[in-house]
Amino acid sequence: MTTTPPRPGRRLRRRRGRLSPVAVAATAALTAVSLLAACSGPPKEKAGGVTDVRLSASTPEAHGEIDSFTWAVYAEPPTLDYTVAFDYPQNTVLSNVCESLMRWTPGLTTEPGLAQKASNPDPTTWVYDLRPGVRFHDGKEMTADDVVFSLGRQTDSDNAAAWAQVFQNVASITKSGPLQVTVKLAKPDSQFPQYMATAAGVVASKATVEAAGKDYGTTGGLGCTGPFELGTWNKGQSIELERFDGYWGTKAKSKKAVFRVLTDPSARTNAMLSGEADGGYLIPTESYARLKNSGTGTLYFGEGLSTVNVNVTDMQGPLGDIRVRRALSLALDRSGFVKAGLGGAGTVTNSLTTRAAWAAAPERTLKTAFDSLPPTGQDIEQAKALVKEAGATGRTLTVATSSIGQDVSLLATAVQAAGTRIGLDIQLKTIAPNAFTALFTDPQAREGIDMFPLTYYDSITDPLDLLQNFKTGAYMNFAGYSDPEYDKLVDQASAVYPIEQRMDIEAKLQHHASEQLLWIPVAEWPTALFMNNRITGAPTTISYMYYPWAADVGAAQ
Repeated sequence: MTTTPPRPGRRLRRRRGRLSPVAVAATAALTAVSLLAACSGPPKEKAGGVTDVRLSASTPEAHGEIDSFTWAVYAEPPTLDYTVAFDYPQNTVLSNVCESLMRWTPGLTTEPGLAQKASNPDPTTWVYDLRPGVRFHDGKEMTADDVVFSLGRQTDSDNAAAWAQVFQNVASITKSGPLQVTVKLAKPDSQFPQYMATAAGVVASKATVEAAGKDYGTTGGLGCTGPFELGTWNKGQSIELERFDGYWGTKAKSKKAVFRVLTDPSARTNAMLSGEADGGYLIPTESYARLKNSGTGTLYFGEGLSTVNVNVTDMQGPLGDIRVRRALSLALDRSGFVKAGLGGAGTVTNSLTTRAAWAAAPERTLKTAFDSLPPTGQDIEQAKALVKEAGATGRTLTVATSSIGQDVSLLATAVQAAGTRIGLDIQLKTIAPNAFTALFTDPQAREGIDMFPLTYYDSITDPLDLLQNFKTGAYMNFAGYSDPEYDKLVDQASAVYPIEQRMDIEAKLQHHASEQLLWIPVAEWPTALFMNNRITGAPTTISYMYYPWAADVGAAQ
């Protein structure tokens, strides 16, 4: 899912970006393609993209151990509390320290994690039998009490848990044996067991969490069971993880993993080219060609379960009229954005969900889900007519943008160009990379913002992960959309365990959400990974959000 919560109450640091009248006039005379090209940097960076992108299932296995490796991340996690681990920076680190009842694999399937077995004796009961002998980083053994406590924190409104929606149908979580926990549901829920492989299913030491109190996740240890434990956290600079030699599974191949916070895309790229950083995920798209052709390492692409969208956050203004949303969608130059904003490593889409999320669907269901969706091609004249018909000509809309990378900044610019061409006044509001995630947790951070670029990754391999975001009151339903019929379909899909039957219902949800343009879909985007010639082993897929990927990183030779 994308998407991106730290603790609510965090405020954005903003500076207002506004085009001058001269720039607006010039923009109106340009096509979106030319605007994107103009914004993509000096001539040498225009060749920053790639062609013939092929997805790799994996990277070569490591040959042996190393003392340490350094990884570049674009922002510092505001906290490592697992209850609010909902964005790339947090989970890239946390997935190696804290573990869940179940585990997402590099192949995006689910396998046992801290629970060696999960059983479903009836539609409203899930029983988790825990692995014996699992130790927390302080040496104490994990018990059923720790699991009950850890899952219970996700339902506590005082924690402002990002994963609370996962537990909406949970009636009780109880200890049913020394190493067994039973979850009773108020009604069948096909999504709950899948999310136990995400941060929603993390188990931490009750004693450690209670001792830390409100400081949990920001200072001290995390009290988890993963192959690494939290070491030194140099605020604003780096986070160090130390190998946990008491780990129950295969021990990490590196004694230390160091995460360098490099908010500037150029700085991240230069660090990887120079060897200051050995690798990273979320590679700046403008640097694909430089890294691929550098000779210092390998650029990989893997399944991302990710779509790039324009998130509609306010339907009280002009975007409350479906005609304005349709007009913006018709005016967007998706192909130009994929070429410039995603460095050519993407596919234009009119679907909110990726095709990979429908891997288990029969052909007839795929046809229902993907046929007759809104067009992806531009039609400026029709878009102008829709804006005029809606009485929105000259109306102002504000789009949040950030220097995180070209995927964000150029999509915001593309929306501005599209709006300008069809008679809307699109303003940009620039937000610092470290504060961008607050858009997902803090309603006050979204005040005055109508839209923002959103790369949404599925946290489970199920289309409902994204589609349930438009249910009334859903965590990421920022615009407050509400439709009783849509809500009913979400509930129906959630209650069906057989996957093919469930996807028949999800296909209807996909059409409804797409026709209403609750978010404006732009492109599918694979996961990008760079590792220099010194290391190998990291997975190529989005699994790194919840799989202890750093434990697999070791010597390339």
